[in-house]
Amino acid sequence: MTTWSKDELRRIAENDDLHISPFREDGATYGTPTWIWSVAVADALYVRAYNGQKSSWHQAAVRQKAGRITAAGMTKEVTFEPVDGPINDLIDDAYRAKYRGSPYLSPMIVARARSATVKVMPRATDCRTSRQKARSKKNGD
Repeated sequence: MTTWSKDELRRIAENDDLHISPFREDGATYGTPTWIWSVAVADALYVRAYNGQKSSWHQAAVRQKAGRITAAGMTKEVTFEPVDGPINDLIDDAYRAKYRGSPYLSPMIVARARSATVKVMPRATDCRTSRQKARSKKNGD
C-alpha cells in the first residue's frame, strides 16, 4: 500500500466530485461509479455510505477491498479498509467543516453512516487482487 501525496490529498479534499468504483465479484471488472462525499483526515482519505452498511458500493468495497476512484481530475487505483473507533470523531469534524449548510450533513454523521466509514488508500497500479493473481496462476501467466 502506498500513501497519498500531499497535493493529491489536498486536491481531492478541496473538491466534491469523488466517484467510487469497487471491483465486482470477478475481482477484475470495476463497478458502476457512485458519487459520494469524501474527507481528508491527517494523511488519509475517508468516505461513508449515506445508506450505511446496506449500501451496495460499501458492501462491494468491504468484500473486494480494492477498486478505483475518480476525483479532482485524477483516476486512482485504491484499496478500501473499513474503519471504526475514535477516528470517526475526527471524520465527523471533517464532514462538518466541508459540508456545513448541506441538508445531507446530519445523516452522514450519525451511527448508520459512521458504521460504513471506509479508508481509501492508493495502491500500485500493477497490484492485482487475489482473484486476479489466482486466475493468472491457473492460466500459467
